[in-house]
Amino acid sequence: VLDIAVDLLQKVAPSPIRRLQKKYVARVSREACISPCSMMLALVYIERLRHRNPEYLQQISSSDLFLISMMVASKYLYDEGEEEEVFNDEWGAAGKVDVQTMNTLEMNFLSAIDWSLYTDPRELFEVLSWLEG
Repeated sequence: VLDIAVDLLQKVAPSPIRRLQKKYVARVSREACISPCSMMLALVYIERLRHRNPEYLQQISSSDLFLISMMVASKYLYDEGEEEEVFNDEWGAAGKVDVQTMNTLEMNFLSAIDWSLYTDPRELFEVLSWLEG
């Protein structure tokens, strides 16, 4: 899945600045405990952006896109209040990005996707089927 994510993100966010590397994906995935469900949801979001807002993808680095899409997907799936809260500073530490940058990345991502985070389970199954293929 790491190889697929790296290839996909390098294609959709082609900026040479902070180009996504497998080591970075592996480290962030491990440190942030990214679940398979979060990864699939993040891929749905990226595909959604590819169709709705390709301009955004031309402006963001693939590393930043990976980090912020995983954080937003994790927040959507698991942030249920104080006990399970997902903190931007923890994600920033995992991605070696300061909290202010994380906040800006988050706001830009949510704006770019038009706050459209709900995903029909069929979309997740499409991603799963694509990944299995």
